[in-house]
Amino acid sequence: MTLVGTQVLPGRPDESSGRVVVLGATGFVGRHAGAALEAAGHEVLAVARQAAKTPASWQFCPMDLVKDGPAALTRLIDAEHPVAVVNAAGVAWSSSVGVMRQGNQLLVERLLAALGAASWQPRLVHLGSVHEYTPQSAGVCLAEDSPTRPVTDYGQSKLLGTRAVLRSTEQGRTNAVVLRLSNVIGAGTPPSSLLGRVAQQLLARAAAGEPVTVQLSPLRSSRDFVDAKDASEAIVAAMRTPEARGRVLNIGSGTSEHVRAMVDRLIAASGRQVRLVEDTGGTVRPATDADWMCVDVTAARELLGWSPRRGPEETVRDLWNAAEGSG
Repeated sequence: MTLVGTQVLPGRPDESSGRVVVLGATGFVGRHAGAALEAAGHEVLAVARQAAKTPASWQFCPMDLVKDGPAALTRLIDAEHPVAVVNAAGVAWSSSVGVMRQGNQLLVERLLAALGAASWQPRLVHLGSVHEYTPQSAGVCLAEDSPTRPVTDYGQSKLLGTRAVLRSTEQGRTNAVVLRLSNVIGAGTPPSSLLGRVAQQLLARAAAGEPVTVQLSPLRSSRDFVDAKDASEAIVAAMRTPEARGRVLNIGSGTSEHVRAMVDRLIAASGRQVRLVEDTGGTVRPATDADWMCVDVTAARELLGWSPRRGPEETVRDLWNAAEGSG
C-alpha cells in the first residue's frame, strides 16, 4: 500500500484521529467532500483507482476495490484508524448496466467486506441518490419514506448499494448513515451532466460576430439542484452525528427549479451571446422519466442541524468560473 502526500505522524493513531478516508476522492463530489472535511479540521486520505491532481495536504492511496478486492482497504483502516469513511465512489448514468452494477453495487459490497474485516470500525457515510425513489407527480416532494421503486438502471444499481449498507448496519456489522443526494452541481460539474454539457458548449469558439450555439434536448423538466458545497457540509455533519446511525437522509435544496431557468442562469453567468437549440435528435424520451422532482430535507435539518445555504445563482456562478478557468 502506497500513500502519497503528507506523511502520517509516527506512532499508531488512536480514537482522537481526525483522519477520514474518502473513496472516489478524485471525482466531482469526492473533491468537494474532501475540501469540506479538511476545512472542518480533518486529515483527508484520498482513495481512487488512478492518481489525479489533489491538494498537497491530502494523502493519496491508489486502490481499485472492484478489481483488487477489499484487503487493501482493510489494511488502510487498520493502520490509520480513520474516524470515518466517505463513499463518494460510483458510476453515474453509464450506458452499460453491468458497469453501473459494478460501480454502485459490487463496489459497496467490497467496501462493506473491508469494514467487516477491519479491527477498527469508523463511521461510514454512504452517498446514495434520490433516483433510488419512485418518481413522484408534480408538487409531491420526495421524503425518506417515499416508495423506492426506481425506474432507471442507474437508480436500481444505487438502491442495491444502499440496501446492502442498511442491511449491514441493522446486523451490527457497520456504523453507517446513507445520504441520498439530489442533483449536485458546482465547481467542477462533469460534462456528462446537463449543466456541465452546457458549460462545455459555452466555452466553444464562435465565428466573429456570431453567437455560440448551445444544442440540447428539450428543456421541460424541473429538478432539485443542490450546491456541491452544501452537500459536502451535510457529509461532515452526518459523519459527526452518532444518532444518524442506520438512517437514510435526503440532501437537496428543498426546491424544484426548472432546468431552463438553470440553463439561462449559466448563460447569463458566461456573458456570451448564445443561440439555444432544443432538439430531440430523433429520439423519444422514456415515459418513465419524471418531469418534476423536489426533495424534502426536513429530516436532515432536524437530525444533523444542516440546511442548504447557497442559492442557484451562486452555484451556477461557481460552476462557470471553474469551467472558464480550466477551459
